[in-house]
Amino acid sequence: MHQVEELERLVWQESETDIVPAHLMNSAVHNGGLLFGAFVDQVLVGFVFGFLGYYSTPDGPRLKHYSSMLGVLPEWRDQGVGFALKRAQWQMVRHQGIDRITWTFDPLLSRNAWLNITRLGAVCNSYLCDFYGKMNDVLNQGLPSDRFDVDWWVNSHRVNRRLGRRRRNDLTLVHYLAGGAQIYNPADMDIHHMPHPVEKNDVRVGKDLPILLVEIPADFLALKQADIGLAMEWRMHSRAIFENLFKTGYLVTDFVRSVNEPIRSYYVLCHGESTL
Repeated sequence: MHQVEELERLVWQESETDIVPAHLMNSAVHNGGLLFGAFVDQVLVGFVFGFLGYYSTPDGPRLKHYSSMLGVLPEWRDQGVGFALKRAQWQMVRHQGIDRITWTFDPLLSRNAWLNITRLGAVCNSYLCDFYGKMNDVLNQGLPSDRFDVDWWVNSHRVNRRLGRRRRNDLTLVHYLAGGAQIYNPADMDIHHMPHPVEKNDVRVGKDLPILLVEIPADFLALKQADIGLAMEWRMHSRAIFENLFKTGYLVTDFVRSVNEPIRSYYVLCHGESTL
């Protein structure tokens, strides 16, 4: 578990006060928590860590698994390591008799959205403003720590279609646009291909518009590094949109990207319960 501590430092470049210590992970694992590692030639390249929690239902509290951390070394990203770790977590949580996993992620990070929503089949209708407060690691510093609070219903048809042996074909941006989906907030691209949020839109939301597309930057970390002010604009812009759409009854069900340059990224939101 001390190897995981070292991996945390490499992935998030956190201050020592932000590192989850080995003794805490050890205590969690001995009380129903789960820790999985991905190794290449006996070298740890990624891990996922979580612990038991509960949520309220009309029939009383029920157990869930809270997936607290997923980290992969930069040189091993986009190679299926994160997916393999989450799949192992999915298998073990089902073995424990638990049907729900939750976690948070930054809604402006396209790579994370692609894994969590498209590949894994998580859904979201909960937005947490500045959930962790001020964060000092390289990835998060300088902006409010807003997060999606996602649900992963591990026994659902949508999840099994994505993690089973016969994985479904992903729907594309072309499919959604052909089906009548509207882009809620089409961004303005400047001459450097930097997206700028546009506040005004004439899209009428509600049950008469069952599918919406919400645009986010394709590479938010690069945008943030180039222009922290523009990054803050996107944080506030997306916060207002998601809070409003979630209150209106929309649910994030998918994430798609354009094929042509410049790459553009969109969340897919459905009004009411989704069967996608």
